[in-house]
Amino acid sequence: MSTLVTSPPKSRKATIALAVIVAAQLMFVLDATVVNIALVPISSALHFSRANLAWVVDAYSLAFGGLLLLGGRLGDVFGRRRLLMIGLTVFTLSSLLGGLAGNSAELLIARALQGVGAALAAPSTLSLITSIYEEGPARNRALGVFTAVSAGGGSLGLLLGGALTSWVSWRWVLIINVPIGALVVALAPTYVPEPPRNSGRVDVAGALLVTGGIGSIIYGFIRIAEGAAFTDSAFLFALGLVLIGGFIRVEQRVERPLFPLHLFSQRTRAGAYGAMFLLPATMYGVFFFVSQYMESTLHFSALRTGFAFLPLTAMIFTMSRITPKIVSRYGARRPLLFGLVVVSGASFWIANGLRGDGYFVGLFGPLILFGLGAGSSFLPISATILSGVPLADSGAASGMLQTMQQSGGALGVAALSSVAAAHGRSSALFVGALVALVALGLSASVIRPRPATGPASAELLAEELEALPLFE
Repeated sequence: MSTLVTSPPKSRKATIALAVIVAAQLMFVLDATVVNIALVPISSALHFSRANLAWVVDAYSLAFGGLLLLGGRLGDVFGRRRLLMIGLTVFTLSSLLGGLAGNSAELLIARALQGVGAALAAPSTLSLITSIYEEGPARNRALGVFTAVSAGGGSLGLLLGGALTSWVSWRWVLIINVPIGALVVALAPTYVPEPPRNSGRVDVAGALLVTGGIGSIIYGFIRIAEGAAFTDSAFLFALGLVLIGGFIRVEQRVERPLFPLHLFSQRTRAGAYGAMFLLPATMYGVFFFVSQYMESTLHFSALRTGFAFLPLTAMIFTMSRITPKIVSRYGARRPLLFGLVVVSGASFWIANGLRGDGYFVGLFGPLILFGLGAGSSFLPISATILSGVPLADSGAASGMLQTMQQSGGALGVAALSSVAAAHGRSSALFVGALVALVALGLSASVIRPRPATGPASAELLAEELEALPLFE
């Protein structure tokens, strides 16, 4: 007599759940970079100005980074699986809207909505994995898969963007999300469990203030690139500072703040947050300007441009696997300072390479070094931020880490675009290299070595670091 199986075995169900979560994470990470290779054809098809083209990247990064803290809190209150599904639905529908966009305004609205969807869903991914797998080897393997996707996803976006743009159309860098997102949303209710929820109010005002503040400052730089009067940009900068000040005041008063401000009271952690804001400004600027230089000046196809970034992407992925072991043995300070020195030097070299030396002479070597430096820097910064954080604040600390990363990248692209509009891409990347030097100086002055650890605690630290997402 046969037995009717009404649900899959637990191990298979957990594997499918992990695949669902990792697929969602991959889409969020990809979309931070996938459009970079498609910027030239997007600009031609939808008639973007050189200044406004930055918004194709920034609209996503700003909404994603600015609303991550709110997304994490909503997941606590309303359920992480529910927020994953809602966020994925918004992300998928807005991807379709962007792929079908008939003008620049429609594309920018779609990109912003993609960022909103990613911000709602992304904070739930890691916590859902920990709810599926008990602590031990199985969870570590699952976190390893998640980390590999997070580390390599942004780099993979450059290759995928090139392939889709060359073989089909730039529109498919967005439309490709639709079938994947629909499948993930369909599978999530069956295979992904819903962890227990936490009660409490949601700090919507704080989220709107911090997003509006950063957005105003970014728009101020975009207005400079457009040649607007200085008074216009000055007003936007002042408005941004006022709104960020309002965010700080709200966080001091609400019962459940999006970000507990006492986490900034430790000098080392505050400095690491600053470095996490500055380093992506340089990195996103390299992606943004170098991809345009390859296509518009070197006349590379989109596919060739994607592959031209392969030395950088391969080095980042390699170092993301090596750096946790280095940090567990020597602490975060040494690899971080090494990484920032290499990033700074490589950024100056890349800026000089845009003066017309071609790819192999001017860019091949520095892109390898840039990948080496970036892959050596992000994990030590993350480890410094999360080290010693109370369990109750760990979600907020991680959320602010990702907010700094996304917002720093968006602000960097906007600010460097204003420099490029006046002085050219090479000058913009020289300024980006100076930003990396500021991150180096900040880190050298305020980040102190971790206390010595024994073999057992060092091994635990290595496992924790390997679970950190590199590019979310």
